[in-house]
Amino acid sequence: MSVIFLLLLFCPCLLALQVLDENYWKKTSYEDLKESLNLKQNKRIAKNVILFIGDGMGPNTVTAARIYKEKEEGYLSWERFDHVGALKTYSNNKMVPDSGCSGTALFAGVKTNVGTLGVSADVQRYDCDGSVLEKNRVTTLAKIAQDAGKATGIVTTARITHATPAAMYAHTANRDWECDTKMPYYAQQCKDIARQLVEDEPGKNFNVIMGGGRQQLMTDSPATPEDPIADGWTCTRADNRNLIAEWARQKEMQGVRYAMPKNKKELLDLDATKTDYLLGIFRNDHFPFAYEINDTVKEIPSLEEMATTAVKVLSNNKKGFFLMVESALIDNAHHSGRPRVALSETIELSKAVQGTMKVLEAAGIKDDTLVIVTSDHSHTLTISGYPDRGSSILGLAGKSEVDNISYTSLNYATAGIANYKYSVVNGSVVREDPSKIDTTSFEYRPQAGVPLVENSHGGSDVFVYATGPYAYLFHRMHEQTYVPEVIQYAFRIGHHGQQILLAKARRSGSSMMASSVILIITMLSMFRLTNFI
Repeated sequence: MSVIFLLLLFCPCLLALQVLDENYWKKTSYEDLKESLNLKQNKRIAKNVILFIGDGMGPNTVTAARIYKEKEEGYLSWERFDHVGALKTYSNNKMVPDSGCSGTALFAGVKTNVGTLGVSADVQRYDCDGSVLEKNRVTTLAKIAQDAGKATGIVTTARITHATPAAMYAHTANRDWECDTKMPYYAQQCKDIARQLVEDEPGKNFNVIMGGGRQQLMTDSPATPEDPIADGWTCTRADNRNLIAEWARQKEMQGVRYAMPKNKKELLDLDATKTDYLLGIFRNDHFPFAYEINDTVKEIPSLEEMATTAVKVLSNNKKGFFLMVESALIDNAHHSGRPRVALSETIELSKAVQGTMKVLEAAGIKDDTLVIVTSDHSHTLTISGYPDRGSSILGLAGKSEVDNISYTSLNYATAGIANYKYSVVNGSVVREDPSKIDTTSFEYRPQAGVPLVENSHGGSDVFVYATGPYAYLFHRMHEQTYVPEVIQYAFRIGHHGQQILLAKARRSGSSMMASSVILIITMLSMFRLTNFI
């Protein structure tokens, strides 16, 4: 007995394996089947839609995050949703997409070229002249929802002018044109992305805007040691404009109730019932990673806090709302080759989804709200070897039979030079031994096969999880452009809104009215088809 006790004490994985016996697996499968047989198709018209995007959250990221948080047999919050499908992520011109073209596919239903936002495939990257032509500009879900009278919002942990959030409102030939100092000499007729957010539709009509990117929105944005001005990948505004102040003046002239929280406390103290418009720009650049916020930067709200506040504000609109919430820093962590940070950010998304579902439940609008969780693209993260079940996903998988050196369970096919852990010793290539390093550190960068400036995106399919009205329409492999089609159908807006007009006409009993509506619908359909051709 003492031997068994010692084994369980020093190897708790044996305890887990002992509990999960044949009866456990049969019971688990039976319960899963019973739930599946009891599933009912929710066919009520959606009043609200929330689209969660895990930027760079490919299938391996979801699996690794699940094991990291809940062990192999656990689930992330959205993995218990009723319906699951898959999306193909390729762009018009590349097998592997970026967030700009994939965001356009998710929000406007059009495959376009890498590096572009809100424009058709006729516009190549850097083609300013092509991007200003109305025929080349695509209509996003945000504009369609606003035209239907719904409230709209965007929440992100990135700059609000970054690729994914910008794909909701901007039309540009280059996702990097976030502020005036990024605009080249030949593109002066094109607006930078920040101006489009504040000056143009649908950006200026968003009820909720939350994220980072203050330095793109105002000249001489104040900097602190905790919140410095970023350079390198981004830009700083220099045209002496303060677009944040201009947004506030717009709302004052409109006579609407608005709020501009500057930090976490002001956001959480907000009376959502008395707020119709909210602009919260909490950082000069992107947000810091979640693990850094917990230790240093206390004033930054979490993704969950922003998402749940957004839902409360948007719920003031009696016609419903459309909200996009992006967990942006999963992608940033992968680009820097740090898997633990990426998994931590994925857990933040799981918390945000769980918290939002609780708010919907408490407000009594859960059954009227279609909630979708997906990703814009994957990364090159791999889970390999044969690590023991129950062991740390951040730990070692075993030793290579070739060089007898340990390797980790998580690695990258491509990554920055810091992940390329090889050296030449006495004329031989030697791999770094991860058994001598703390591989569970947030800063640890596991080995990569190909050295690049940074880890590249991956080209794999991504999952789409859904619950609520018409969630069952996600059920197999789909094109990424299918997502906005389902959302419009669930909402009965856009071209699917014509069905409601026809139904009302038929219920009225007026054959003349019904005939007129049918004629209008036919003409609109012909117009749309002509435009497509």
